[in-house]
Amino acid sequence: MASDWDKVLAGGALDSQSEEIANDRIRGQALLSRLNASPAGDHVLRQQICRDLFAHCPDSCWISTPFTCEFGRNIHIGEKTFFNFNVTILDVGEVHIGNHVLLAPNVQIYTATHTMDYLERRNWTAYNKPVRIGDDCWIGGGAIICPGVTIGPRSIIGAGAVVTRDIPADSLAVGNPARVIRTLQPGETRDQACLS
Repeated sequence: MASDWDKVLAGGALDSQSEEIANDRIRGQALLSRLNASPAGDHVLRQQICRDLFAHCPDSCWISTPFTCEFGRNIHIGEKTFFNFNVTILDVGEVHIGNHVLLAPNVQIYTATHTMDYLERRNWTAYNKPVRIGDDCWIGGGAIICPGVTIGPRSIIGAGAVVTRDIPADSLAVGNPARVIRTLQPGETRDQACLS
């Protein structure tokens, strides 16, 4: 028989009354509290908490605190990825963040979504749409990544952008809603990217 998480990750509704999901939320929030309270210089402790909190988080990652997530169990982080302060991930669905990704302060990543039917929303029913961020991406400060979005490898999302649609590889996307303004070229400098 499928677990409640199997149903949710297959596109079914999140049952907020599910004992399995409630226990995972409590577990995730307890680990999150430990991470946010841990000394910045205690790398061994912080790495252990991250290994327990996330589905995958190599020791080469750096998670600056404060950090916020809902469960943690649905977050997969690649090698040498950096989260700056105040990153928020609502991980009702899976979030896959590639290798060498930079998340600037106040980046928000959402997988939870709700129905248009107000009667169903009264029960806090949530669904998920997974988010994927490819290798070598840079997500600028305050950017919002909406449910179901895939950002291709080596792309840059400008500060404050609201990403509602997929972004192809090697793209510079800015604005609300985010739109691709040009294709990035290998070897460009910071000045050429006009993002200093």
